[in-house]
Amino acid sequence: MRRYRYRCTICRTTSPVVHELEALAAVGEAHRQTLHGGHFPDDELAGQIDRLGRWYAALPPLTALHARIADALSDLRDIKTVGHYWWASTGATLLIAATAALALLLVASAL
Repeated sequence: MRRYRYRCTICRTTSPVVHELEALAAVGEAHRQTLHGGHFPDDELAGQIDRLGRWYAALPPLTALHARIADALSDLRDIKTVGHYWWASTGATLLIAATAALALLLVASAL
């Protein structure tokens, strides 16, 4: 399940987590209309977050990949909770490591 949040850096407020893009757009629009007269605040953020509340766009690529895999594995068990289950985080790490090892093996065998 995808999670989204809206952040206004001028007001220093962050919306609660929503699960649909339409709801994210509605939250942002309501905030802008109510507090900013319809104007767009500088550096406003809106985007997808992981189960730990981190913005995917702010994460380094490998960390973002790990977070997406761990989120997907954690959602298999319970989609409404926050945080990663230990087995989901471990599974994501093992999956990334196995893929890297397989790629290294394929490159080494091709040479």
